[in-house]
Amino acid sequence: MDWDDMRVFLQVARAESLTAAGRRLGLDPATVGRRVARLEDRLGAALFVKSPQGYALTERGERLRAHVADAETALKLGAEEGAEAEGLRGQIRIGAPDGAANYLLPQVCAAIQEDNPDLEVQILALPRVVNLSKREADMAITVSPPSAGRLTVQKVTDYTLHLAMRRDTVVPLDIAAAAHLPLVGYIPDMIFDRELDYLDAVGRNAVQLASNSVAVQVQMLRQGGIGIVHDFALPSAPELRRVLMDEVSLRRAFYLVRHAADRKSERINAFAERLISGLKSEVARLERAVSLTEQADMEEA
Repeated sequence: MDWDDMRVFLQVARAESLTAAGRRLGLDPATVGRRVARLEDRLGAALFVKSPQGYALTERGERLRAHVADAETALKLGAEEGAEAEGLRGQIRIGAPDGAANYLLPQVCAAIQEDNPDLEVQILALPRVVNLSKREADMAITVSPPSAGRLTVQKVTDYTLHLAMRRDTVVPLDIAAAAHLPLVGYIPDMIFDRELDYLDAVGRNAVQLASNSVAVQVQMLRQGGIGIVHDFALPSAPELRRVLMDEVSLRRAFYLVRHAADRKSERINAFAERLISGLKSEVARLERAVSLTEQADMEEA
């Protein structure tokens, strides 16, 4: 069986589109379609159900995808053999929620890449769970550990969130007294993880200024109002300060999720180890910076 045809099949299975698969492969959609048809003819079975929505795998296609994905992993492991001694190289893509992607991963990944000049790191920031089974990324940061799929999960670190407001506004006496302030938060019907739903914690049933992006929420808070913010984001927004900490203090965690098939990859394991260590240190550093700033403010007052 021609491995090149299998490679084309795998990309179509992941992208569910001839055009998207063609972009990844550097082929035009018509060529991709012919390659898929040729493979189906050789196997004597339909691998995809074609519709206006795209290419969905048949039952036979699902079985083949699992075997071809395992073969792809085995080839990668063979190519990586002994490469760790020369440093990390090649491309690694990390999927992450907006908060981690904006305020943590850039500096952590830059430090790893600086030590490994032949490494290309891509950060995929999405307001949803990254689909690792379709190889949207090599690994993903999540706020809840997945309960299904051929995945490995490692807890990275805890982090804290608090209510925040502009420094030049009057802090309400308590949560009840803050009811008149516009609440900044997530768009309710676009919350993709229950751990991101903070409404109960602040005693509200609606948000007045909403976005699916943490970075946009921080910009909204710069204009006024009150909202839950990651402590590690606050050093990037010196106009804001934590408020009502005795009433609202949330703790969440980040998890690193990877393909189970990659657990034997020295390259991926080495990168994951550096990533986890870097994220732990960066969260601790930024949260400590927030506390030191507040301490300095109290001393000045």
